[in-house]
Amino acid sequence: MTSRREFTGGLAGAAVLLPLTARAEATPKTPRIGLLMTTTPAAASHIVAAFLDALREQGRIEGQSIAVEYRWAEGHAERFDELASDLVRHKVDVLVASSQGPALAAQRATKTIPIIMVNVTDPVEVGLVRSLARPGGNITGLSQQLTAEIRAKQLQLLREALPKVSRVAVLRSPSTTVGLREYETAGRALDLQVQFVEVRSHEDLGPAFATMGRDRVDALVVPGDTFLFTERQRVADLARERRLPGIYALREFTEAGGLMSYSARLTEQFRRAAIYVDKVLPTSAGPSFA
Repeated sequence: MTSRREFTGGLAGAAVLLPLTARAEATPKTPRIGLLMTTTPAAASHIVAAFLDALREQGRIEGQSIAVEYRWAEGHAERFDELASDLVRHKVDVLVASSQGPALAAQRATKTIPIIMVNVTDPVEVGLVRSLARPGGNITGLSQQLTAEIRAKQLQLLREALPKVSRVAVLRSPSTTVGLREYETAGRALDLQVQFVEVRSHEDLGPAFATMGRDRVDALVVPGDTFLFTERQRVADLARERRLPGIYALREFTEAGGLMSYSARLTEQFRRAAIYVDKVLPTSAGPSFA
């Protein structure tokens, strides 16, 4: 197996939206940020650290000049609405939604509190914003543009690294939102046979890799989704045990031991999100932009 590699261009594959119109007014209370996360505190600790570090660079320090309300869905998408509504009840000044599901829940929960979305696959198609250039409403932020070209590039990089690969498995879970069938189209262009292997729980991972072994799969593609991200160490360990090379949608998988990744960095997206938060939050002089 070749050495682990990462293919990324900072925010490559991420679209940055224009800021929304400031609506927060000056207030004597400590500005409060609501952070709605899809995974667990352990799985996303490095992401939160990057977010808070970027806020500190803007002079916003948790426990001193800002307060942060954390809500963790722990991989349970059915909790997004409940958690978003709870943040609204706590009167946060800005709500940061960590992916598409939380962003949609935040949109349902409030039409007035500014929402900063991060790592959303297609905010226009799902109705979060009117357009990338002019989002409108109370939502802005960063989107992860997982286009057909990016999925094709993932397979191309896999083929370049492993020229003898012929059969590729795409691991997916119910929370996978990317256009999986586009992997089939890209695979045909590269003369690769693509099959999908679904997992629904931690217990499914072992049998899924056993199935790939029986089917004589040569390589693995792992899209970025909530469940697979949370289970990334287990996924990387099983791939290594089965000597199954793969390309992953997120850098965190290569850090867990995967072969290579191709995507934007989540930590950089959250650092950029912190800059949006700083612009929206009230200060003693009022909002920092109009």
